[in-house]
Amino acid sequence: MKLVVFGAHGGTGLHLTRQALELGHGVVAVTRRPGEFPVVHPRLTVTGGDVYEVEDVAAAVEGADAVLSALGVPFTRRPVTVYSRGTANIVAAMERHGVKRIVVISSVSTDPHPHGEAGFLMNKVIQPLVTATIGRTTYADMRRMEADLRATTLDWTVVRPAGLYDADRVTAYRLEEDRTDGFRTSRADLAASVLAQLDTTQWVHRNVAVTTSDGAPSLLQLMFGEALPRR
Repeated sequence: MKLVVFGAHGGTGLHLTRQALELGHGVVAVTRRPGEFPVVHPRLTVTGGDVYEVEDVAAAVEGADAVLSALGVPFTRRPVTVYSRGTANIVAAMERHGVKRIVVISSVSTDPHPHGEAGFLMNKVIQPLVTATIGRTTYADMRRMEADLRATTLDWTVVRPAGLYDADRVTAYRLEEDRTDGFRTSRADLAASVLAQLDTTQWVHRNVAVTTSDGAPSLLQLMFGEALPRR
């Protein structure tokens, strides 16, 4: 398949790009810094583009079989629009070029809830604090993105990871609709779960939460290693 990856230069986007190439796909990696992209491969095209620019997005999407979005920005108290506006431009480009399949990365924190595996500190202190303060604008924009996708006629899937951390390889992970008891997701497993959506229709028009179930760090390790998770 020919895949277009938005947010390709981010932590998860790089995993997506590398894993897609390993699976034999052709990849168009969209980044604002094409000269700095660290992956080189015969089936990889690195293209400069800004997701806010309609024509940049349309040019990248043309001829694609599917689109994968790993868009993300650091937490900020200022308004965030990259998820909703960026995805709106991607949707418009897909409709323009007749591309139907899209998988986007969101977060389980768009639907805050107690995580059965997390305990008091995560459920009663950390999650409420983050979602109400530094993560508030990020998660609000993710919710706008999810709502906008539901209103389209595309074959969309929203993948919702929990707290993100880095791992060298894909391990065991589990998928659950909408929300999960788990609170940790490796970026490698997140990328693998996104790519797995291309081989199934099970989660089309649905939200799927993904969490790592093998070798995930403890809550303290996650806090110290990933104080501000990237996406």
